[in-house]
Amino acid sequence: MVGKNIIEHPRSSSWELFAPGRKELELTDYQRTENYIRQIKPDIIVHAAGHVGGIQANVAHPVDFLVTNIDLGRNIIMAAKNNGVKKLLNLASSCMYPRNAENPLDEDLILRGELEPTNEGYALAKIFATRLCQYIRRESPEFNYKTFIPCNLYGRYDKFAPEHSHLIPAIIHKIHQAKMQGLDSVEIWGDGTARREFMYAGDVADAVMCGVDSFDSLPELMNIGLGHDYSINDYYAEAAAVIGWQGHFVHDLSKPVGMKRKLVSVQKQSNWGWNASTPLRDGIAKTYQYYVENLT
Repeated sequence: MVGKNIIEHPRSSSWELFAPGRKELELTDYQRTENYIRQIKPDIIVHAAGHVGGIQANVAHPVDFLVTNIDLGRNIIMAAKNNGVKKLLNLASSCMYPRNAENPLDEDLILRGELEPTNEGYALAKIFATRLCQYIRRESPEFNYKTFIPCNLYGRYDKFAPEHSHLIPAIIHKIHQAKMQGLDSVEIWGDGTARREFMYAGDVADAVMCGVDSFDSLPELMNIGLGHDYSINDYYAEAAAVIGWQGHFVHDLSKPVGMKRKLVSVQKQSNWGWNASTPLRDGIAKTYQYYVENLT
């Protein structure tokens, strides 16, 4: 999702981009990854690859989320270093922050407490890649490896199947299906009061392209977020308004909901001079349009 939004970004036309899919390059294979980077000789690498999913997928397959993402991060970062690539922008995740940390979440809170159990494997893999970038930079400062920590993301090219999807695409799918089937109720896991910060993927692509174009000005580690959040109930209500479904919601209090709140600090981001620009309803509308045109 993030990679395709980067490719679509207007500023990407000033670069020659290489964005191999899995059929062209299996990133869990170190030798193939190193051979590809040696052949391309990139000026900069944006590590946007990841094996991702929502609570359902993370809880069901923690080994896969841990091992696959560790392999991806290690292979890309080490192949870059071993082939002399001096600039790399690693995309991490706000799930790296401790589950009980005070919000908003500052970048120095990583590894300062227990992780959220429902996506711990994915979080550990992202911490691994982030620390690897920092260690390489510490040992060899000429390797200018930096990390963005985006908040939760949604948007065009997202995954909408319930077993793989994050919150907003899952909501869009559920409410669209309810509308098509004439259902008058949709289930929400938990009481819906947990709060989340979801940014449209086109905005994180904008942050990435701004960062690539002004790489030396970037902090080593920086959150990319909105600076505000919404409740789960709010996201359902906004999606229902966009889709035009007028039923009611039923809360299943037996289901897991993850962290009560996860809002990143945007102080560094603001000081750097960047802010997200897509309002929630506009982002959901663009995402829903993609869903209807491509997946229904």
